[in-house]
Amino acid sequence: MSAPTPASPAASRRPVRRELLEGPIAATLLRKSLPVVGGMIAMMSFNLVDAWFIARLGTAPLAAVSFTFPVVFTVISLAIGLGIGTSAVVARRLGQGEVATVRRRATDAALLALAVGVALSVLGLATLEPLFRLLGADTALMPHVRDYMGVWYLGAAAVIVPRVLNSVLRAQGNTLVPGLTMALAALLNGVLDWLLIFGAGPLPALGVSGAALATLLSWSAMALALLFQRELRELIDLAGLTRRGLAESWRELSRIAVPAAITSVFTPLAMGLLTRIMAGHGHDAVAGFGVGTRLDAIAQIAVLALSMTLPPLVSQNSGAGQLGRVRRAILGCFAFVLVWQLGVWLLLQALAPWLVASYAEGPAMAEVLRDFLWWVPLGLGAQGVVILAVSSLNALHEPGRAMRLSLIRLFVLTVPLAWLGGRLAGPTGVFLGMLLANGLVALVAWWQIRARLAATP
Repeated sequence: MSAPTPASPAASRRPVRRELLEGPIAATLLRKSLPVVGGMIAMMSFNLVDAWFIARLGTAPLAAVSFTFPVVFTVISLAIGLGIGTSAVVARRLGQGEVATVRRRATDAALLALAVGVALSVLGLATLEPLFRLLGADTALMPHVRDYMGVWYLGAAAVIVPRVLNSVLRAQGNTLVPGLTMALAALLNGVLDWLLIFGAGPLPALGVSGAALATLLSWSAMALALLFQRELRELIDLAGLTRRGLAESWRELSRIAVPAAITSVFTPLAMGLLTRIMAGHGHDAVAGFGVGTRLDAIAQIAVLALSMTLPPLVSQNSGAGQLGRVRRAILGCFAFVLVWQLGVWLLLQALAPWLVASYAEGPAMAEVLRDFLWWVPLGLGAQGVVILAVSSLNALHEPGRAMRLSLIRLFVLTVPLAWLGGRLAGPTGVFLGMLLANGLVALVAWWQIRARLAATP
């Protein structure tokens, strides 16, 4: 594929967007977060739509695809880490006014994403069968796993590259284009699922391979659409590519991306341990916990959106030396999520009777789910403080602190306190342990942020 036309000298001197550096903090974050919320809702539908269509094929194909989730999430975690590193580096350089370096870092980040994607494709295809047998896929499921992952692995780069390109746009303050492209990719995926899984007209029915191909094509279309976007096109500079410059860019990006990717993997590991703890209290406890965690993900959508829009503002203003603005942004977001999530908790209490009646199969599961909805969301404001602290530390180029904070939250406090609570008071004790852990680690996060900002020269 031919390289995009290099930007003209006038384009390379184009002034940096100033809204993250000069706009009202609250209004700017609100305006930037709304498209992200829409894009996140669209992305949440991606797997739900896939699962709905694959379920029509039968239990075995659905079970086989379920085995792929840990591997798929690991690849996505790498993409998230690369995106965080790219956003932090590009936004800080923008704040410092280093437009030429921004073009170099953005280009080299896209090339790194492509290289990682190709490497994962080769490694994944070479280890497909032994890896999934190790994960527990038996002989009956393995053909479906091969059909799905044999195609999915080919598109690893298509999954990673768009996330990195989107992070470049968000670093500049452009969240509308990433939100729109994610929504369009999700819509295209739904249409292609129907056509490719079951076949239509001249198109054969491909089964689970069709689901993987739909994902590959949707993400590829998203990457191509982004490459035609003017702001990104002006940043891609293949003509200036050098081995030394590439190595320098990759070192700077990896310093944040690698710890961020590892941190992204912590959450599913901790959730697996919490599920194991709940399993000791019976199937109803696991079922109620599973439904509750899915509702939790929806309840945190505003916090997750802020965790993507706050870091570019922090990085740009930190690079520009506007540290007072950084402090106001971070601490203001802390206060906001505490109040917002309290409102979400009140809403969940109002909806709880309907939610329990809709999801609970039997009184035992209903009791677990009702206890979950009462206790766990009460700590989501504190958890939001931690999530924003982690994202802010990455934005301040402190990935080690961010990773340690996540380790403390998940493995020093949440899992041990949930286990102890379960031993003392059953499922309710598990939920109380999670609530206490979130409260304690929020205090640690607040202290870490205050210490980091106070130490900034």
